[in-house]
Order: sequence, then structure tokens, then C-alpha cells
Amino acid sequence: MGIVEEAHNVRVVGRGERTIVLAHGFGTDQSVWKHLVPHLVEDCRVVLFDNMGAGPTNPDYFDFERYATLEGYALDLLAILEELRIASCTFVGHSVSALIGAIASVSRPDLFSKIVMLSASPRYLNDVDYFGGFEQEELDELFDAMRSNYKAWVSGFAPLAVGGDLESVAVQEFSRTLFNIRPDIAFSVAQTIFQSDVRHLLGHVTVPCHILQSSKDLAVPVVVSEYLHKNLRANSIVEVMPSEGHLPQLSNPEIVIPVLLRHIRFDIEV
Repeated sequence: MGIVEEAHNVRVVGRGERTIVLAHGFGTDQSVWKHLVPHLVEDCRVVLFDNMGAGPTNPDYFDFERYATLEGYALDLLAILEELRIASCTFVGHSVSALIGAIASVSRPDLFSKIVMLSASPRYLNDVDYFGGFEQEELDELFDAMRSNYKAWVSGFAPLAVGGDLESVAVQEFSRTLFNIRPDIAFSVAQTIFQSDVRHLLGHVTVPCHILQSSKDLAVPVVVSEYLHKNLRANSIVEVMPSEGHLPQLSNPEIVIPVLLRHIRFDIEV
């Protein structure tokens, strides 16, 4: 195992000519794909990894300067693909990782046959003629809450993000992976993500994009999926699912997994 693979806890499972790369979002790790992986391993080579800063990674490897922008994560993704000698993949990115994949594809479109975006947003802050879902004051309150009492913040944020009660398995799972992250790293990552704005890059993405979105998501309003569709240079398609929450692959797998599989296996008709 190479240095990059070890640092990111890379796992390769399944067999097949087609390579599927699964990338998790904020507050989770590769375990967030547990309902999807069993459906892929029979005929696909599946690559799973943890973003730097996720709970299972070594916190000593987290470079606060490198990961102050999403480009740092995109460079990590490209390094993983290079170390595994992946010539082309179907990339499935949840939340921020959908945009990390898009950023990586701008410099190396040859490595991506398609990008499946789940719960993705190019900007979380509202702007002139753009509805991202948050005002700056709301984000400042979120950051203050994280700083003052991380454990209390997780207990409140997890059910809001997942869209379930405190007793639900999905909320408990998201709480577990959030608690696994060192609080100062979680705070830094949250700031980088929620203050990010990659709208200017959308016009440079040439890889086909499948945009999947919950009908109700605290972090990403449905209109954002249409914004992506209209502003991506590449061919794209949108499917709004009757699921709830920002982590629908955990909270509503019976709805979301069949949709993910369809978009992974079938291309956009042009």
C-alpha cells in the first residue's frame, strides 16, 4: 500500500472492468456508503477512502493551510487515482465531495467518465440572484456553537442535517462519525466548506454530471440542483428524490440506493 492510500484508508473491493470511486462529505467517512457498496461489488471495482480530517484518518496529517480551500482535497483525490493507476472512473461524490470531484475533473477530465453528485452545492451562502440557503449570520452562529461546545453542537446538528429524530439509526451514525473528528479540525473543515464558492468553476467542467437531490435538505435547497444543471458546461441531468435530509443514502436508502445505481450504470441520453 502506498503512502497516499495508507493516509486516506483506501479500500478497493469488488471486481469488474468498471471502477467506481465513492467520496464522502463533511462529518462522515467511507462508512456512509455501507448501503450502496454491496450492490456494486459483483460487477465493479469499488474504491473507498476517507477525506483528510475524517475521524479514521491520522489528525497529525491534517494540514490546516492545505485544507483551507477545496483545492487541497481535489489534489488528494488526484493523488489517490494516480497511486491506484486508475485511468478512468465513475466518481460518486456526496455533498462537498461532489464539488471536489468537479474541481479535480477540470484539470484531469480524462480520469472521470462521469460525476454523480449527491446533495451538492457550489455555494452555501445566499448572494445576489443566488439562493444557497444560508445568511452569513446563520453560519457565524453555527461556527460559534461548534467552538463553544462541540459535543452539544453535534447533538443538535446531526438530527437537523439527517432529518430524523435523535433515536434514528441514521442520526446516531452521523453523530458517531462527527464525534470521531477532532473538534478543531471539524471547525476548520466546516468553515472551509460553508464559506466556499466554486460557482466560477462550473463553466469549466466538461465531464457529464448526474445531480441527485433530496426534496427536503437543510443544507441544500432544491433550487441549487437546478442552478448546477444550468451552469455546468457539461451535459447534466437532475433528479429530485422523495427523500429527506442531507445524508439520504443513510436516512432513506430504500429510495436513494436504486436511484444511485441507475445513475451509476446508465449514461445521459444526448
